[in-house]
Amino acid sequence: MKILRFSWLNFRNLTSGELRPCGGVNVLWGGNAQGKTNLLEGMWLFTGERSFRGAKDAEMVRAGCAESRLRLDFYGGGRGQTAQIRIAAGRRSAQLNGVPQRSCAAMIGEFRAAVFSPEHLSLLSGGPARRRNFIDAAVCQLRPACAAVFAEYGRALAQRNALLKDIPAHAELLDTLDIWDARLARSGEAVMRARQAYAQALAGPAARFYAGMCGGREALSLRYEKNAGDLAAALRRSRREDLLTGHTGAGPHRDDLAVEISGMGARAYASQGQKRSAVIALKLAEAELLARRTGEPPVVFLDDVLSELDGERQSYLLNRLRDFQVFVTCCEPVPGGPPASGREPEPGRQPEPGRQPDTGREPDTGRQPDTGRRLFHVQGGVPAQGPE
Repeated sequence: MKILRFSWLNFRNLTSGELRPCGGVNVLWGGNAQGKTNLLEGMWLFTGERSFRGAKDAEMVRAGCAESRLRLDFYGGGRGQTAQIRIAAGRRSAQLNGVPQRSCAAMIGEFRAAVFSPEHLSLLSGGPARRRNFIDAAVCQLRPACAAVFAEYGRALAQRNALLKDIPAHAELLDTLDIWDARLARSGEAVMRARQAYAQALAGPAARFYAGMCGGREALSLRYEKNAGDLAAALRRSRREDLLTGHTGAGPHRDDLAVEISGMGARAYASQGQKRSAVIALKLAEAELLARRTGEPPVVFLDDVLSELDGERQSYLLNRLRDFQVFVTCCEPVPGGPPASGREPEPGRQPEPGRQPDTGREPDTGRQPDTGRRLFHVQGGVPAQGPE
């Protein structure tokens, strides 16, 4: 999976222009509020997912403008493809190779990417729910059928909790609890198996990426921690307490993913740089598993990834991720980082209203971009080739 060209019109602070990246590492550097993260966000939207910043669609249209338009020329599925997104009246619409899509969500699986942003640091600093959500989203991306299993568990859990609250006032409902216990145990066991299998598959590549960043001086390990082994038995044991509290105390909704660095819990004992490195390793491992499943490495977006990392860890991210096309944002050009090379992306001209921004050239969608490294300076929403 490679991006050949990305162009935009009135997206956040980006007026009109295009970016032609290389197939290796692309560094977007510049001051705060210049548009670096906006560029990543615009490209990310073509995955069919919501903004990784949690933004509403209406917030992504440039102030004072009626609509925003994005275009992505990319190589995927063994051929060149073109996708377009229009954001207007608070909603997104999409086209793929000229064919209108039912929704932007229909684009999921067509263009694949993994993203790290500072918000993802909550994977370690936040509670277990953050880590459960990370695993669940990753599992569903690899095995879409698992989404129905997770949804079934959520419905059964909600129904059992509602029943636990109603039984004290309606004792006749107690007999129905066995039915929901059975449903919860069946779907819960499936959830735990899927999560544990993914955690085991993730552990190897995550440890390897982390070791690469720290030169092998530290070791990252992952372990899926179950709240209950035999869920059906655990539900029977906890029934009395569950009736008192009105909540289900056993099940995968209480599980966690333990992350350790050299045998110490990362959440409690790791430094900020170690935590950042661990989360980056998890996201890169997620990308590798996706590549194994699809046979095609996803694009990797690393937003503000270099802060709080020492030179060795920065160098690894800039120079050693050869299997992926990578986009990195940072505030300063990194010493020893990728040299400026290749064509300069053109700021472009303001297209006529209603027209997609274009440079007058047809995209080279029939081939993958050259691999290598390229440095861009982003200022005022305009990316330009960095200094030699």
